[in-house]
Amino acid sequence: MRSKFDEQLALLNNELIEMGSMCEEAISLVATALTTGDTKTLHQITAVDEEIDRQERDIEGLCLKLLLQQQPVARDLRQISAALKMITDMERIGDQAFDIAEIIPFLEGRTGEESTLVHKMAEAVIKMVTESIDAYVKRDTELAKETIAHDDIVDAYFNEVKTTLIGMIAGRPQDGEYALDLLMIAKYFERIGDHASNIAEWVLFSVTGVHEGD
Repeated sequence: MRSKFDEQLALLNNELIEMGSMCEEAISLVATALTTGDTKTLHQITAVDEEIDRQERDIEGLCLKLLLQQQPVARDLRQISAALKMITDMERIGDQAFDIAEIIPFLEGRTGEESTLVHKMAEAVIKMVTESIDAYVKRDTELAKETIAHDDIVDAYFNEVKTTLIGMIAGRPQDGEYALDLLMIAKYFERIGDHASNIAEWVLFSVTGVHEGD
């Protein structure tokens, strides 16, 4: 019975890795579109976001099956409940990547220093998402803590982007709409960083039984 349960836990880990990978792909797609000015991203990101939604439903079903059909011990319960929380954050990451993709066409292909800053912010966010999932699979509390700390870097990038764009609006009022669109994109990336940090907090809970956000 326990071996069967362990097999299903391994499947849960694999599904989470796959969902995390799709989140990374979603962020990478919109980050590349910002750099290249590609407006075809919306079609691609729609398919990725739908796949993330499907994975959320599948993982939720697997977690409920583990809870109802097996007899998990306390550590298992923490791992399963953490997974249920994590997929909610990952689903929101997909949604926010989609929101970014919807804004990109309004930038009309413009790229520049301010877009480069947002791209660096996106790279930092991808790192957070990747490492938060790795921390869960490896039960690595130190990596989870590093991920949470990395959110400060994302916040610093957001503040830099915000300062740059406010300066742009003040100096070139005709670019105000462009600057506001880019600021909204940066805000979505900042929120994605928050979700990755949430995932890392649930990793700590799954291992220690203590939720850092409480």
